[in-house]
Amino acid sequence: MFLGLLISLLLTCGAPGALGSSTADNLLVLTVATEETDGFRRFQRSAQCFNYKVKVLGQEEEWHGDGQKVRLLKTALEQYVDNEDLIILFTESYDAVFASGSAELLKKFKQAKSKVVFSAETLAYPERRLEPKYPTVIEGKRFLGSGGFIGYASHLHKLVADWDGADDTSDQLYYSKIFLDPVKREQINITLDHRCRIFQNLHGSEGDVVLKFENGRVRARNMAYDTLPVLINGNGPSRLFMNYMGNYIPRVWTFETGCVVCDEGLRSLQEFKTDDSFPLVVVGVFIEQPTPFVSEFFKRLSNLQYPKQRIQLYIANHEPHHQKHVERFLQAHRSEYSDVRYVGPEEAVNFGEARNAGMDVCRQNPQCEYYFSIDVQVVLKNASVLRTLIEQNKSIIAPMVSRIQDLWSNFWGALSSDGFYARSEDYIDIVQRQRIGIWNVPYISNVYLVKGSVLRKALSQYDLFHSGNLDPDMAFCDNVRRKGVFMVVTNREPFGHILSLENYKTSHLHNDLWQIFQNIEDWKEKFIHPNYTLARKGKLIESPCPDVYWFPLFTETACDDIVEEMENFGQWSGGGNKDERIQGGYENVPTIDIHMNQINYEKEWQKLLLDFAAPITEKMFPGYYTQAQFDLAFVVRYKPDEQPSLVPHHDASTFTINIALNSVGQDYEGGGCRFIRYNCSITAPRKGWALMHPGRLTHYHEGLPTTKGTRYIAVSFVDP
Repeated sequence: MFLGLLISLLLTCGAPGALGSSTADNLLVLTVATEETDGFRRFQRSAQCFNYKVKVLGQEEEWHGDGQKVRLLKTALEQYVDNEDLIILFTESYDAVFASGSAELLKKFKQAKSKVVFSAETLAYPERRLEPKYPTVIEGKRFLGSGGFIGYASHLHKLVADWDGADDTSDQLYYSKIFLDPVKREQINITLDHRCRIFQNLHGSEGDVVLKFENGRVRARNMAYDTLPVLINGNGPSRLFMNYMGNYIPRVWTFETGCVVCDEGLRSLQEFKTDDSFPLVVVGVFIEQPTPFVSEFFKRLSNLQYPKQRIQLYIANHEPHHQKHVERFLQAHRSEYSDVRYVGPEEAVNFGEARNAGMDVCRQNPQCEYYFSIDVQVVLKNASVLRTLIEQNKSIIAPMVSRIQDLWSNFWGALSSDGFYARSEDYIDIVQRQRIGIWNVPYISNVYLVKGSVLRKALSQYDLFHSGNLDPDMAFCDNVRRKGVFMVVTNREPFGHILSLENYKTSHLHNDLWQIFQNIEDWKEKFIHPNYTLARKGKLIESPCPDVYWFPLFTETACDDIVEEMENFGQWSGGGNKDERIQGGYENVPTIDIHMNQINYEKEWQKLLLDFAAPITEKMFPGYYTQAQFDLAFVVRYKPDEQPSLVPHHDASTFTINIALNSVGQDYEGGGCRFIRYNCSITAPRKGWALMHPGRLTHYHEGLPTTKGTRYIAVSFVDP
């Protein structure tokens, strides 16, 4: 596996000698890493990319403090003290990357004409009182930074020879005092990299540093000094900016190559030959507020392309309105999963505690390899998402989802100074998939996969979802960042989208019907007939009678929900001529019905007609363009013992839309419509299909008797 990674790096970063990146025999990189963090692995990749020879110190130790770095360096230098030609670069590793190779590094070091060169910073740290003691500089940064320095081994040995401090003391203070001592500074021959030719400490310089894309390579360019630093260090609070830079440097993503690293370190699931051998995944499902299309969410959950016997479900539902949806799902599918735990609204567990408990299900089970968290407002259209995320083999990875035709997504590209949302330079391109890859980001939410080993080690603390006054998602990300664990988002494939929860009300029986404005795509998927697009192309429009057109419009779910909504409302008209619901209060040809405006559905119904009926109208009646205005839109109920039929009449419309809401032969017998002038009858209307015909003058018609059961139709008199 390592050989494959090395070959990949040589191909993408340059083989030894290519682009001036070969390692000189007299250069050694020393760094300290007591843990193999995501940041350390990123540093190692950048070093391998340019073929640097790196020796890691402190791997067998626990971390105690910055003074530990000086102690480890002092010990390591003992074996090199007599090697006068050896040049040693000492650098941080968790928040640093190489941007170029050793040839450029050594050239710039020798141009400095000093035996030891330290990185420079904009602030005197850790003691501001030392600031006046620093030599003034004409141009560049004035103060010493200990995150990176380079020098001859013999001179570095002199630098640390007097160290006798404790591990928890400041290395930067120690080096600063040596530099500020004119005698020692001259004796060791120390200078600072004032113009960031070698080292770029990002703290205090975020506004000066930009990415430079050129000929398939990426560099960090310091605009203040017009330099291209070799080593980038995200010191102090700039580590998030370092993560952003690390999405591109060194040659991680370019405009020419796209994502270079996306296929490095993949975990193949092909090795698992049987379903019961797949990695065990705990899936945490969270319902925190009224949400549309919950029943569809559970259908997609059931259809995930992953063995159910290797999934343990943890469902936390805070919303009583959705109790029925969860219970229906569990009744149908509970037995298929390895284990199911359900926390209902009656348990009153707060959001943070519920999410902690979900992670703990995985954390406390040594067999759990992954924890997959998903909020119910996430619409995952990609059924293989779980496999895809596992194969990427990251500590924490989120599939990118956003609101349709919106920039609202489940990740932030940057943070503001107070820890809230800020837009990174590449955010829009990532959301719109103009840049495709895997992106290290400071915030994810709604849906993500976490390795079980990460939960049990780096994130072993239980209370990950509380931090000050932050909401649970922000608290989680804050705690993860503090632990040095990378959160990445992938947009390599389209995964789905996020529902809008704004203005979602639960005052109706079937509230999803009202989502035609807020979540039109999901509304269409649930309620519009799957063959409607064929009708719109003119391929599935029938003409059973002259100038009468028949086309698929509604799904069975739409028909059933409309009928149930009307019956639940229950205020059917009496079928008499007097009707206070209409203008003038008199109906010539009355039916037993409920108007759309009675259930506050007239705006939604007009949008339905405008978006889905009007295009068919314009196709079949060329030259006529409608805005789908109506005074009357209603659901009619026909029953043998109530109102079985309707006398001959003209409709008060330019054209009429008549949608069959249930099935002849199953729900009722008889019924239909007869166009008298043409002696043409439609006696077997199809459920969900719409009949469209002219209203006035030509299409005099009657409703044929319903002889058994109950028939429902939705009628719209369009353009009265």
